[in-house]
Amino acid sequence: MSADLALALVAIRLDDARMNRLADELSPYLKQHAHNPVDWYPWGQAAFAKARTEDKPILLSIGYSACHWCHVMERESFASAATAKVMNERFVSVKVDREERPDVDHVYQLVVQMMGRSGGWPLTVFLTPTLEPFFGGTYFPDVEKYGMPSFGNVLDAVHASWTERRADIESSAKEITAEIIRVSSPSTKPGQIPRDVARGAAMLLSRRYDDANGGFGTKPKFPNTMALELLLRAAHDGDRGGALQRADKALTAMRAGGVWDQLGGGYHRYSTDAHWLVPHFEKMLYDNALLLRAHAEAFRAGCGTLHAQTAREIASYLETQMRSPEGLFYATEDADTEGREGAFFVWTRAEIDAAIGPELGRVAALRFGVEEEGNFEGTSASVLSIARPTGEIARELGLDLEAAAGKIEEARVALLAARNKRKRPFRDEKTIASWNGLAIGALAVAGSAIGDPKMVTLAKSTLAAIDKRLWKDGVLHRIRKDGETKTPGFLEDYADVASAAIDVYEASDAPEALAMAERLFAAAKEAFWDEEKAMFFFARKDASDLIARTSDAYDHAVPSAVATMAHVALRLSVHRSDPSLEALAKRVLDGTVGPALASPLGLSHALAAMDRLMRGPTEIYVVGERGEARCEALLRVARAAWQPNAVIARLDESDPRAQDKRAIDGHATAYVCRDRTCGLPITDPAKLAEALRP
Repeated sequence: MSADLALALVAIRLDDARMNRLADELSPYLKQHAHNPVDWYPWGQAAFAKARTEDKPILLSIGYSACHWCHVMERESFASAATAKVMNERFVSVKVDREERPDVDHVYQLVVQMMGRSGGWPLTVFLTPTLEPFFGGTYFPDVEKYGMPSFGNVLDAVHASWTERRADIESSAKEITAEIIRVSSPSTKPGQIPRDVARGAAMLLSRRYDDANGGFGTKPKFPNTMALELLLRAAHDGDRGGALQRADKALTAMRAGGVWDQLGGGYHRYSTDAHWLVPHFEKMLYDNALLLRAHAEAFRAGCGTLHAQTAREIASYLETQMRSPEGLFYATEDADTEGREGAFFVWTRAEIDAAIGPELGRVAALRFGVEEEGNFEGTSASVLSIARPTGEIARELGLDLEAAAGKIEEARVALLAARNKRKRPFRDEKTIASWNGLAIGALAVAGSAIGDPKMVTLAKSTLAAIDKRLWKDGVLHRIRKDGETKTPGFLEDYADVASAAIDVYEASDAPEALAMAERLFAAAKEAFWDEEKAMFFFARKDASDLIARTSDAYDHAVPSAVATMAHVALRLSVHRSDPSLEALAKRVLDGTVGPALASPLGLSHALAAMDRLMRGPTEIYVVGERGEARCEALLRVARAAWQPNAVIARLDESDPRAQDKRAIDGHATAYVCRDRTCGLPITDPAKLAEALRP
């Protein structure tokens, strides 16, 4: 063995010795902490046993790989030998990836919120050895700043309380735990769902709407796509003015702002300001999936071709930047590059000119609002946004509109090529069932809405990959990475994939997709449904490492899984002519009426399910042979129509659902049924389009 090789092997062994237990984990987020001097444990019995044996409190830290402030706290505190020494001596430190274990995150986010603080990530909670929480917060800095105590001071204060006031701490922890258990399975009195529930909710949402900038609230500003979906439903139900305009304005403003990656496509997580300019730069699969669907639905509603274009660009981003060799979508792209947030995305005027030349640089600067003083965090760098319309740039450059548009695109492509030479942000290459379900459903819906069969094909193939890679021994698993599947799925995994499977079935006439939806729904009912309480819980019945199983109809970053299950039940009840599924959905939704009507921004997806229940489905059946030209033409019309509660199926005449529906004179024939009554048979696609016009 050469001396150089021997030294290299020694270095590897020394490096391995410095790594903690997280080095063996699948999660990239956990692996990012593998070199910390903190004696980290993953969530599990080994950590709990150590805490009980040594009689130490547990320091629980929850985050995710694309979280900017998670990285900051890691650099400031967890990489510090002095801080790690205190943590190792006084606590059993447990690190959790909230994307792997959202059930754990749900429970302990409640703790922080019950203490009057805003939840978020990184989440920092202190627990007794029996997992009962007694203190929590989010990010703590290494020194006192931002009006927050330093992390070191927090560690000292918690240790002092634990050693000097142990009885008080344990009593408080038991009270907090009891309250968590109480609020985790709320006992709500069934309410009466109004017939015009979507319109009523849209009226309440208008009070939170930012008429100047689009969207809801002030800052930070999140996409709130579930609320935008509710506005589109309200518009379809007769509120054609304000609701439709608000949804259109919000989506258009986001597309023009810095939250949209103006060079490479795809949405960043949220805006730090009120006018969508400066984002936190992480890109999440779920945000892009939800916004893909929202833009497609806005296009369906007649809000303009910009939404169809944006849908195509999001789909392209997902396919080219976020798809794994196994045919699934990766989870996230990071906000930071080499410790600097947004470094990959922002530009100074000098950098632009150096990259693409002064002539194109001027065009780029005009289009994307890049000025010498910059707009990003007090630096000379700028976040790119659509600062000027094409017509204004044409006048500035003395060009006609077409020539100016060509120059703008030339500048964008050149700047993108230059950016691709930069070091890219870290990509979390684990795949998550729920988020893939959201993407699959959005691709199927968008492909149908804008007439792009490639999107539908992509959705169909990704659904097949989930079935192959994540469905094992009758259980849908949540996580796959590096060829390994782990973590039995939670309610949102089953719900989102089942919903996507129905979307794929309706978009592609694939019977195996509908069968998959039925299989997932049945498995979810077995694992998560509580018949006595008439509610779905987030974690499985056999969950053994939680102090409480939560049931939450509120939307968070993704739509409520409880509400999605109601949507799935309502859709399957029509496809399978099973009224018991509608009855189950009604039981779920009846218990959320009061909170939903009081807080429509928080329960928009549940309100959308209520709208589906109260207005009933628009059933569109096309009787004809698969692949026959007239049959396919009628299906294209049905799939493109603006009908939020549509249920679409192609039927052979032998299908039990066909009943008295027949192909007239041997020609493919469409039937539109509302309120359990079908209209006259339609063989002309143009007449079908007219029948489906709101």
